[in-house]
Amino acid sequence: MRSFWKFIVAQQGLIYKSLLILASSIFLLYLLPRGGQFKYEFQKGRLWQYPSYYAPFDFSILKSAAEIQADKETVLKNHKPYLRSDLDIKIRVSENYPDAFMTYFVRESNPILLDSLYQFGLSLLSEIYTYGVLPPNYKHEGNSDVYLIQGQIEIPIDIEEVFRSDDLFKFISSSVSESELESFEDAYNDLFFELITPNVFRDELFDQNSIDDAIQNISLSRGVVSSGELIIAEGDLINDELFEVLSSLRNEFSLRQGDQSNLWIVFGYSILVLLTFTLLLLFLHKYRYSIYENNRKLTFIFFNILIVIVAVTLVIQYDTVYVFAVPICILPLIVKAFFDARLGLFTYVLTVLLIGFIVPNSFEYVFIQIMAGIITIQTVSQLYRRANLFISVGQIVLVYIIGYLAFTTIQEGSFIKIDFTPLALFLLNGLLMLFVQPLIYIYEKVFGLVSDVSLLELSDTNANLLKILSEKAPGTFHHSLQVANLAEAAANEIGANALLVRVGALYHDIGKLNNSHFFSENQSGTVSPHDELTPKQSAKIIIDHVKEGIAIAQKNNLPDRIIDFIRTHHGTSSVYYFYKKQLEINPQTDVEEFQYPGPRPFSKETAILMMADAVEAASKSLKTPNINELEDFIYNIIDGKMKTFQFNDSNITLSEIETVKKVLFKKLINVYQLRIEYPK
Repeated sequence: MRSFWKFIVAQQGLIYKSLLILASSIFLLYLLPRGGQFKYEFQKGRLWQYPSYYAPFDFSILKSAAEIQADKETVLKNHKPYLRSDLDIKIRVSENYPDAFMTYFVRESNPILLDSLYQFGLSLLSEIYTYGVLPPNYKHEGNSDVYLIQGQIEIPIDIEEVFRSDDLFKFISSSVSESELESFEDAYNDLFFELITPNVFRDELFDQNSIDDAIQNISLSRGVVSSGELIIAEGDLINDELFEVLSSLRNEFSLRQGDQSNLWIVFGYSILVLLTFTLLLLFLHKYRYSIYENNRKLTFIFFNILIVIVAVTLVIQYDTVYVFAVPICILPLIVKAFFDARLGLFTYVLTVLLIGFIVPNSFEYVFIQIMAGIITIQTVSQLYRRANLFISVGQIVLVYIIGYLAFTTIQEGSFIKIDFTPLALFLLNGLLMLFVQPLIYIYEKVFGLVSDVSLLELSDTNANLLKILSEKAPGTFHHSLQVANLAEAAANEIGANALLVRVGALYHDIGKLNNSHFFSENQSGTVSPHDELTPKQSAKIIIDHVKEGIAIAQKNNLPDRIIDFIRTHHGTSSVYYFYKKQLEINPQTDVEEFQYPGPRPFSKETAILMMADAVEAASKSLKTPNINELEDFIYNIIDGKMKTFQFNDSNITLSEIETVKKVLFKKLINVYQLRIEYPK
């Protein structure tokens, strides 16, 4: 049992990585569509490059969005609005008529005439409320034919058969004028102005339900393709008609596969997802081993991949139209900010390929997104500079727009049919990408990582730790500044992270704080404290500044990326001066007792610092060198590091080492203010 637990502890890194891949794969499989994928990729405006294709089963040809919209417009155009007559108002008006009549005709004393006037007014009232009266502010829209609901009866009429307020008194005046009661026109107008109440209104709920029912009854298909019927021949151009047929077939295929809930489909997706994540781990193992070994950093990368895929999935479930609004180019920005451009692009490409299983028109989406990702990696440098971020986002949005216009031109054959909605979504995408800076800050706090923004803060020489260094070990502080300038120039020349190198150089010797007077750059007199120590004791003090520097850095919460420079700036080289002195005492002395513990530099940046540190420190021994002596001096020091294999673990090339030599040589020429000696 004990041996089993030992095995578990020994393999915990591999077990964690396996569980990480498994958990990420299961989560991603849950997001992927359950149905099978149509095995042919096609686009409007392209040739059919596959063998002639026959319908595998009967299916309906779905209408395009434009056709369905046209049908909806036809429904709305032909729709007969529903009006409802309020019969209670009609009854109330009829009941009020006798009293109102007597008010306006009270002066008429002839009972026979009064009865005639009463009956005539009653007939007018009956005719007015046959269908009813519309309110004064009523505006009719749509078909002139309407349905009037009176109680439980639905009557089809023309809207003109219902009295409007403007036309009502024209009707009354006309009717009175045509009768023998023309002299009473004003009295009738006053009577009905006071008496008539609008009682016909649009029934909004009933009307809308009627429209909804009509829209739901719109057929989504416009024909049927029979099983075995030729759909498209090899080499045919996919025009609008064929594109709609193929799209309908793909949709029907997905529905049938989804209904089957085929476990083989899930199995196929599982293989592809596991393969993708395994490729990412293999890349990290081969080219970024320090990240591969760090479970926290590994989890961070997988977390961001899944977050991007989840965001795309949620947007697609809401509305596929908005898929281009998801700012997935934030992924390479973040990975580059914390690690490097190569890993950022590799991670991004794998993520886009996984998203291709989810999005419609996957070829178009994947192509445009990969182009945008490449631009992101190439343009974004020094993300902590706000102007750079705005410029880069502008370039990314431009690539989106150009790619979309190109695909639309291919598919539609002209610019005329371009939909401007995606263009607005690209602009929204760009705005959302600006949130990368606060997101980087959050990630720094949550995952304990460091970005260029934090490096910029650490490079401030007024930072607390550097201020203490300048006070307690001014010589070391000055040496660190010189090394930082040399290393930064060299890093810029070979394309390494110049800001990271500079910060690493500023802090690489903070371990000298504890015993600053034992280091020559901090000694002001001619007497050295090493004179009272044995070579072994002196070597131990010198070597221990690395270990003490790591302790000071960790106590002050310096990032691991900076502590790496402290660990590696001497690699496994030896304290040669004290070793030679010890050999004079004991020729059998083992050189390992005078070696730094390492590790050796494992990146371009740490290798550059080792070279700059060694050259700058050793150059203090030169009194009045000439140009040739200085060049030989620099080359000999760096070649000595190469002979002891100090750069074998870093990814710096021989060509880049030669470039660093030349940069250091040029910079030190300026330091010593050397001039070329011209012949007399």
